[in-house]
Amino acid sequence: MRTILLFFAFSIVNFSWAQDLEDRDDSFIVENNKNLFKIDIKEPFLQVAVKCNEFKPASFLGGAAAYKEMLNKYMYTYLNADFYTLSGDFTFTLTIDATGKVVDIAGSPKVLNSEVFFDDMQYVVRRIKKNWTPATCEGKPVKSEMKLKMNFSSLSIDM
Repeated sequence: MRTILLFFAFSIVNFSWAQDLEDRDDSFIVENNKNLFKIDIKEPFLQVAVKCNEFKPASFLGGAAAYKEMLNKYMYTYLNADFYTLSGDFTFTLTIDATGKVVDIAGSPKVLNSEVFFDDMQYVVRRIKKNWTPATCEGKPVKSEMKLKMNFSSLSIDM
């Protein structure tokens, strides 16, 4: 008898705390968007030459193809494409210091939300821990710049 009484008491309490469908707020709509993008990094990379008689450009272990593959992988991993939709050609200038580290990356052209995208690209490039072999001028390492051209295609999908 106690078991039945206890069961009815729990049932009454449970139904009294249940949410009524009429009290539900349906004005809040959640939109799920997903941006898909395709990246095409162009080769060869263009080295900005320093005025020098014996200039040797900066190089990456494994060559430009290895850097392109690594950069492409990191971009798909770390770029937050939910904040921007990218389409078209972009040029990035990597500044490589005399020790072979990428110390700065600047992008162009400036478009809507490009500041967020360029900040994300700086993060991506800094995540690559392998150093470049610095450019040399007459046998001494010097600071140099490398230009990368990329083409982005974006597609925004509502889910």
